[in-house]
Amino acid sequence: MSNNMDKQSYIDEAEKELLHTYNRFSLVLDHGEGVHLYDTDGNAYLDFAAGIAVCALGYSNEHHKEALKAQVDKLLHTSNLYYNAPVIEAADKVLNASKMDRIFFTNSGTEAIEGAIKAAKKYAFTRDGHAGHEIIAMNHSFHGRSIGALSVTGNAHYQEPFEPLMPGVKFADFNDLESVKAQVTDKTCAIIMETIQGEGGIYPAKKEFIEGVRALCDEKDILLILDEIQCGMGRSGEMFAWQNYDVKPDIMTCAKALGCGVPVGAFLMTQRVADKSLAPGDHGTTYGGNPFVGAAVSAVFDEFKRLDIVSHVKEVAPYLEKRLDELVAKFDCLTARRGMGLMQGVECSLPVGKVSAETLNQGLIVITAGSNVLRFVPPLVIEKSDVDEMIEKLETTLVILSKSL
Repeated sequence: MSNNMDKQSYIDEAEKELLHTYNRFSLVLDHGEGVHLYDTDGNAYLDFAAGIAVCALGYSNEHHKEALKAQVDKLLHTSNLYYNAPVIEAADKVLNASKMDRIFFTNSGTEAIEGAIKAAKKYAFTRDGHAGHEIIAMNHSFHGRSIGALSVTGNAHYQEPFEPLMPGVKFADFNDLESVKAQVTDKTCAIIMETIQGEGGIYPAKKEFIEGVRALCDEKDILLILDEIQCGMGRSGEMFAWQNYDVKPDIMTCAKALGCGVPVGAFLMTQRVADKSLAPGDHGTTYGGNPFVGAAVSAVFDEFKRLDIVSHVKEVAPYLEKRLDELVAKFDCLTARRGMGLMQGVECSLPVGKVSAETLNQGLIVITAGSNVLRFVPPLVIEKSDVDEMIEKLETTLVILSKSL
């Protein structure tokens, strides 16, 4: 295949070859620089999606690239039968930032969820001497596409074709503590939830809710699993979103921006959980935590520190909130804004898929969440001027669509 094909030729080829599990936008992206992406036709796009909250450092960060290039020249993979230095360095940096005690590196967020579920089940098995425990998850949650992760994803649309799923999962309502308490039995081993619900429409946990769930878990020796796959890694204004609440999980999952484009995830736990859960033979991965992804994670944490990303988010996020609030006040089709840090959602009465498609014509990438929310998860290195440019392009989009729909 030629690397110089026109856009439609690339798209036609992809539609012949790739499994049709995505309705992709008519866009063939070629390269990125800073907070902009460029397609094969040379058009520039201000990116407020960051590859679905992955590219926290934007595109073509020199320190990140150099670390990856250097590791490619040394060693890509060894398996977990041996130690490797890059992943040990990466583990130290992630644990230091999270104040958790143990970490297992995976290849994705979904795999991190799978490991977290297994760890919770094994903890309860060790404690009680039998299996058959239950997990409480949240309605409108999203944790991944594998059978285990789907089983704790509170969305029937995603689940129905693949039933029967993993048994022993009950669902409660996010930010409704009484609904959680109503699902607790003596079989409950874990409560799993996103600290900020993402796909469900950008809903941060309420402080009294997450504190109440933590107290409930402490009272009944239930493990609290917090999914930080999208909301973690500085996006909320703290390194991990639960740090905004001063509520620590027993198990935490992380991915997306952990490698800033390199596929890597992780689940972390306290020593108390580690002592009674996964032991040799219980869990494994061929690729997870190899030297290449270790170098990526290590470089990401170095850059977060060098650029003081968390402080930058705290500075820019209030400005993004202010400009979005002004937009909501201006347009009847926008009804509410919510979120935390640089993870924001705006409810929209126009078809959000059409809004997302039209923003591309204006040189802006914005994605959606749920059926009626525009989602803003830009690279964490955006400046206020980028926010202004985004608002201008989005405003033009809304004016065009309000007239045509």
